[in-house]
Amino acid sequence: MRRRKTGSLGDLPKGALSGLRGGSLGTLAMSVVMIVGQRAGLMGKQPPQRIAEAAVEAVGRTPHEHTTKPLGALAHVGFGAGMGALFGVLQRRLPTGVPDEASGVAFALAVWTVSYKGWVPAMGIMPPPERDRPGRPIVMILAHIVYGFVLGRTVASVGQRRT
Repeated sequence: MRRRKTGSLGDLPKGALSGLRGGSLGTLAMSVVMIVGQRAGLMGKQPPQRIAEAAVEAVGRTPHEHTTKPLGALAHVGFGAGMGALFGVLQRRLPTGVPDEASGVAFALAVWTVSYKGWVPAMGIMPPPERDRPGRPIVMILAHIVYGFVLGRTVASVGQRRT
């Protein structure tokens, strides 16, 4: 846990940068959980790849695995880094008392909820978790918990180095 400065606009870039770093590292860590779930037969096609396929189709192209797989991975890291930057800014505005790791996990579960119960099924990309293939929702929740923990820990460690 660290002391947070509240109300300082000059702190926003620092928060965004620490969150960007934490979000990138968190996305890599969560990807390991997703790969383990894939190898255990629980995932089917990875959600980032399905989202990339939908994006390719939306621009009138035919999706091919050799392009949607790397595009999905790149978009996943970009989205995770962006959400991390948002967390880093928000975290610096919150009062002290809640461990950064707990805040990170809560934030990550909110991202999961808004994504997998919100815009992803609303756009017809994947079904909501209660209608998804068995196993994938729990793997994705665990992956988001890992993401949030790493995000919070990274933002905390960067924040402690400030002077």
